[in-house]
Amino acid sequence: MRRLTRWLAIGEWRAHPVRALTAIAAIAIGVALGFAIHLVNAAALNEFTTAVHSLSGQADIQVSGTEATFDEAIYPVLARLPEAAVASPVLEFDASMPGARQALKIIGLDVFRAGFITPDLIGAPEEDLPYDTLADDAIFLSPAAMNWLQGRPGGELRLQAGSKVAVLRVAGSLQRARVGQRFAVMDIAAAQWQFQRLGKLSRVDLKLRDGVDRGAFERSLAARLEHDFPGRFRVGQPNDAEQESRNANLSRAYRVNLSVLALVALFTGAFLVFSSQALSVLRRRSEFALLRVLGLERRQLIRQVLLEGALLGSIGSALGVAGGYALAAAVLRLFGGDLGAGYFAGVQPGVQWAPVAALCYFTLGLGVALLGGLAPAFDAARARPAVALKAGTDETALRPLSRPWPGLACLALAGGLTFAPPVLELPIFGYLSIALLLVGAISLMPRLSGMTFTALSRRTTTTGGAARPRADASPVRALALARLANASGQAGIALGGVLASFSLMVAMAIMVASFRTSVDEWVLRILPADVYARAASAGATGGLSPAEQDALRAVPGVARIEFLRIRSVSLAPERANVAVLARDVDPADPGRAMVLVDGPAQAAAVPSTGAPAALPPAWVSEAMSDLYGLQPGATLRLPLQGRQREFRVAGVWRDYARAGGAVIVRRSDYIDLTGDRDAGDAAIWLAKTASAVQVQDDIRKLPFGELLETSVPSEIRNLTLKIFDRSFAVTYLLEAIAIVIGLFGVAATFSAQTLARAREFGMLRHVGVTRGQVLGILALEGAALTTLGILAGFALGWVISLVLVHVINPQSFHWTMQMHYPWPLLATVALALLLSSAATALIAGRQALSGGPIRAVREDW
Repeated sequence: MRRLTRWLAIGEWRAHPVRALTAIAAIAIGVALGFAIHLVNAAALNEFTTAVHSLSGQADIQVSGTEATFDEAIYPVLARLPEAAVASPVLEFDASMPGARQALKIIGLDVFRAGFITPDLIGAPEEDLPYDTLADDAIFLSPAAMNWLQGRPGGELRLQAGSKVAVLRVAGSLQRARVGQRFAVMDIAAAQWQFQRLGKLSRVDLKLRDGVDRGAFERSLAARLEHDFPGRFRVGQPNDAEQESRNANLSRAYRVNLSVLALVALFTGAFLVFSSQALSVLRRRSEFALLRVLGLERRQLIRQVLLEGALLGSIGSALGVAGGYALAAAVLRLFGGDLGAGYFAGVQPGVQWAPVAALCYFTLGLGVALLGGLAPAFDAARARPAVALKAGTDETALRPLSRPWPGLACLALAGGLTFAPPVLELPIFGYLSIALLLVGAISLMPRLSGMTFTALSRRTTTTGGAARPRADASPVRALALARLANASGQAGIALGGVLASFSLMVAMAIMVASFRTSVDEWVLRILPADVYARAASAGATGGLSPAEQDALRAVPGVARIEFLRIRSVSLAPERANVAVLARDVDPADPGRAMVLVDGPAQAAAVPSTGAPAALPPAWVSEAMSDLYGLQPGATLRLPLQGRQREFRVAGVWRDYARAGGAVIVRRSDYIDLTGDRDAGDAAIWLAKTASAVQVQDDIRKLPFGELLETSVPSEIRNLTLKIFDRSFAVTYLLEAIAIVIGLFGVAATFSAQTLARAREFGMLRHVGVTRGQVLGILALEGAALTTLGILAGFALGWVISLVLVHVINPQSFHWTMQMHYPWPLLATVALALLLSSAATALIAGRQALSGGPIRAVREDW
């Protein structure tokens, strides 16, 4: 039995090596992409989390604020706690660098306290300057930051502090910083003074005395701080679940969507295995029937077919796991761990072998191959030997594929799942809906092809109400349509390949085009001014004082100017911070300052049971509305200037820039509540006779002008789209790979079907059909099948894109978009599929016709 199994499998692969290699390659590519993305994401997230933990050192408890900084008066309260052995104050912020689009993380420490908790963060000064750790102008850089900034001990480092430049001296390096981690350390008092943060802290690290229960102390301290300072502080452990969840949530939806997108290739591979095994079983029906007559049992035949599929899956999965590891190593070395999205900027992870993940992806690839061979295996075992020994029974074997109820059931269930809520903030049911849509549509292809080509055949070959033959009917067209109408099972297999590849390509192309176009339109709508000035393109240390704002107002040619102030606050410990945007908003027409989701009328929505109308209004982004359950009329509490301030949610606006959520408040209300009159950005409207170039030149001539970044809306738009394309570079690559696999799959399917019809072509040659007419029949069949597959694929892809745009995207990233269609790309791929199928049918037909007609039909004599 083992010898027979080996002989049958090897013989089949020798006879059709290209088909086997195509199935193996499809599975290998799918497994490799999925495994590589998993390794890259896992390595980046692990390195990012480890880097965050390394900054906490040996702290047992951390006390942080709901705002970026809080008053240092809380430090002596914490330091005097009897359970605390050491309390180390920390000031942490991202420092802006003049002319740079990236910021440098700076950590201010008290070296006398930090030595007990975070000794790795203490800089190593030169031997003749031992007190540089306390100097007011000294800064220590990690090796990665030193290399990034091309600094050297004794050199200068220029950082932005408000509208001025702080010139610091590089006093040394941080020898024990993690590889690839970019940050700097300086004395906490010097950091407060140099960067205008006097009396401010970011967190306090506590090391507890021996014997103190960390969990009990954390709960009691949190309760005490909440009682004395409601809503101002967070108490946690450096490695607790909330911090882990927060780090993971930063990019979880992005990572999951990439992984699912990578598995699209594996799904296509599953169908190629099914197609390969189904056509192989059809071609060998008489061989299997003879083996059954000679004593081979049904279970042995099922095992034989499944074993052939398992071998394809095993080889493909093994190659995929190895290729995925190599691909992950190359990506991490060349592009880093953020895959263009910017979630893990500043870390340089290395690939780590993950045996559990490797086993999972190997099993997934093997399972996909077995699943693809399951239906052909049962069909081979179910066939009656006496019938299967006769030629021309292929379509009888495929008759079960034309049953409509499984496909209709899948489509109905898919429609129901689109209304299901997310699971753990992930669109699990949305993904299941797409899978069921694909399975249901593919299973309906035999019935659809039979109905379509039967109607076309009747319309082409008959005329009149009595169905009389048409005198001008083309024999080539008549034979092609008659064969397609009466061989709907085999046509369904070929259509499935076109449908799977083209529909997924259409769906992904529409989703990306919709997102990109929506972002483009959004940018144009939120940039109504003529010129924009920014105190710092990155970081949090740039700013404009009230006097400097007045200087900007006085620039010649400025007709009107509005200022923006952005602050970061924490509303939930397990979620990313929320951005608070203080800007000028007209409550009567807020749509001039933002893109409202439901239009201007939404601003007036104040339910009688909601927040009091006397509260100042606030407009929340879609992400914030979803994450925190905020609707117009609700009460929003924001921690501002050490107190919980209440606002009335006046509307929901669209924001593609901040996935963690953002809220807009009127700048006048913000100043009244906080007293903070500084600003970071300015929107400038010009006088009719003013020139944008001249106004930008005049701004740069101001005493602080060299530190301002000025731009016009078109420049911001181009930069935004460039960042978008970089973030979606991996998506474009995966989309291209899925298209290539689909093209190969369609070619392999048509080739296999054409070669399996050698006896049919021989009989046609016997009855007088010429070689050219046979090739014409094949080309017409390929073109007709592919055209139907393209039309059905576009319809299915459009439905899947609706799920992607209106279900998966809002549940993953919490924002909505409008549908847009990339017609040139869709037409190009459709034409490529059409030409590929027709050319493959012709090439395979020439090979099938290479033998003589007598040899082709001798088995039927």
